[in-house]
Amino acid sequence: MEPSTGTLDEALSRLHAAGPEFRGFLSNHGPMAVEAMIRNGQARTVHRWLDSYAARLEDVPRAHARITPANWRAALGDPSRVTDWTAYFTDQLAERPWRALLATWWPCLLPGIAGAATHPAIRMGHAVRSLLTDGEDTARLAEFAHALGYWAARHLPLPVAVRPAGRATPAEALAALPRITDQRVSPQDGYAQLPGTPAWLSTTESLHVPEDPEAARAGLTALVRAATLNYGRYGHGNGIMLVHAATAPNAVLRTLPALPRDLWASSYAVAWAATSAITAIYAADAPRQAPDAASATPGEVFERAVAHGNEHAIKFADTALDVAAASDDGDTRALSAALNALALIDEDE
Repeated sequence: MEPSTGTLDEALSRLHAAGPEFRGFLSNHGPMAVEAMIRNGQARTVHRWLDSYAARLEDVPRAHARITPANWRAALGDPSRVTDWTAYFTDQLAERPWRALLATWWPCLLPGIAGAATHPAIRMGHAVRSLLTDGEDTARLAEFAHALGYWAARHLPLPVAVRPAGRATPAEALAALPRITDQRVSPQDGYAQLPGTPAWLSTTESLHVPEDPEAARAGLTALVRAATLNYGRYGHGNGIMLVHAATAPNAVLRTLPALPRDLWASSYAVAWAATSAITAIYAADAPRQAPDAASATPGEVFERAVAHGNEHAIKFADTALDVAAASDDGDTRALSAALNALALIDEDE
């Protein structure tokens, strides 16, 4: 076993002794952050970071009743059943390969991407990336079951159906989005404002979503880029919450290779709806200049995020590095957006 992979498995095993949330509603970002740290060459810092982070976590919630193929619909979206859901998916993994389980449940869970501010979907993206990159083992499969269970328990559709059928690119649609009236709200209260926000639905549905799987993946890649760069200019609306407009679609993008290709276009459409919602709720009205990252390397930017310590800063830097790696023209705006997150999250905290 590679040292970094062993570190990931040790960290995941530690984290599985805690619940997926604490203080009633805050998501346990530990599994996502440590996977990002491992992936970006910071394995040596994982346990030290986790020693500090784990102090705020809470025990696994008590189980209630066994979920079965006959009764699961009644438990979908019930946060009190999260431990029941994790047990159900753990049992399922003993009977079926993880890819088959994902293909079955992805269409069921994807419409509820808005739940818990998209954190369950993000956790799933990190779990799938580790399985695709490092292969299967006990800790990584357990994390996959935990991610599925968290998503099922927090499943929450947006309050209005979004059916993109336009011609706009992600950058064009994102630039045209209106903002909700009161942005000092929780995500769920913000979602409730979307149906009454003029032009939100029509702008969201202006996106072009191609049916061809490869074109859909290219569109989703462009969406992650646009949302990351958008954070660089508008992140000061809410430095913590707006990161999810980029990290949520990137989690979906990371999951695509493990999914049947006929699910790629619908995955792009739902990821865009989540990005649109979070942007309308938390992006600032007017742009502001992000810090200059021209003299920083991607590794230095991520190391600064780890030194900063905030889990959102780490996860957003991880996504920004993906965007920067796909830019072959020396564009440093994604790295500037990551530096912006460090400054803004300092302000929010």
